[in-house]
Amino acid sequence: MRTKVLIVDDSAYTRQTMKKMIEEEPSLQVVGIATDGVDAMAKTLRYQPDIITLDFEMPGMDGFSFLRWLMHERPTPVIMVSSHADSKTVFKALEFGAVDFIAKPTRRASVELQTIEKDLISKIKGIKNIRLDILSRNLDLLQQDEGPAVAQGKAAGSAVEVVAIGSSTGGPAALQIILTQMPEDFNAAVVISQHMPRGFTGPLADRFNKMCRIRVKEAAEGDVIAPKTVYLCPGGYHMELKRRGGNRLISLREGKFADKYTPSVDYMMSSVAEHCGPSCMGVILTGMGNDGKQGMMEIKTQGGYTIAESEDTAVVFGMPAEAIKHGAVKTILPLQDIPAEIIRIVNRPDKRGK
Repeated sequence: MRTKVLIVDDSAYTRQTMKKMIEEEPSLQVVGIATDGVDAMAKTLRYQPDIITLDFEMPGMDGFSFLRWLMHERPTPVIMVSSHADSKTVFKALEFGAVDFIAKPTRRASVELQTIEKDLISKIKGIKNIRLDILSRNLDLLQQDEGPAVAQGKAAGSAVEVVAIGSSTGGPAALQIILTQMPEDFNAAVVISQHMPRGFTGPLADRFNKMCRIRVKEAAEGDVIAPKTVYLCPGGYHMELKRRGGNRLISLREGKFADKYTPSVDYMMSSVAEHCGPSCMGVILTGMGNDGKQGMMEIKTQGGYTIAESEDTAVVFGMPAEAIKHGAVKTILPLQDIPAEIIRIVNRPDKRGK
């Protein structure tokens, strides 16, 4: 049975471009096109789509009003379609229940359109694995500010110097839950690869930085890795570590159209394993596919500590499940317990095996 897609967008160009992209995939079917929120409500009830692509800047009833109605009346996976200039809208919509987003098609080079098409089809085809009940529960966690998770008995110096985190669909909310729990004296650096298009990771890092007790920044070429700092890989790039003198530095490589995942969690984690050995930790969170499976194994093989998000809380259990099946995971935990475990291992490295 083909996956039924409803396109909601007030731009005729975007509607037709996306319809053409989707209908080139035999397993997908565009059952309707809506131009605003009111039209989308009627067509949602009429066509019962499996997934909805949604623009938020529309006349009449906007995307937010439609999304609120949808999640109350007929919960359905929603992929936002947005330009990076509307990044604040994207993050707000994720908190309202949208499961993911893609960059808005523009009349630019065919390579850019190919990238958007690849991203769109991949996310629609993987949407069947989305757990909307878990997404709703995790969004409730975002509303709870209980202060940083606390681990007693801080060691004088941490044996874990770098924590590498990989995530995809559902990742922004999961990352927020983890990073906002990190205390001011967190004695390790954090590097993150979140599958995300160009232009969105900078605003996401700025958003996290305002919420967190430790510094969060979009990674830049040549950044010196330092404790109490989070480095988020820029969209469209892959991130690795390099050594210069006694320092570990960030190095970025531009992604290519042929790359399966960008940013690549495997690429980042393999580099962290190579340069940090047993003094690193790998954490794999929600996401479709198997990115991170090999990188987590390399961290574990080098003596690092590895954590996977459990099926109970992962919006999409693909990436954690693949790492677990591969034998790359030491500890499996629900999302809400991961921050305390990270702090426990960083602050009490002697307790790794306990």
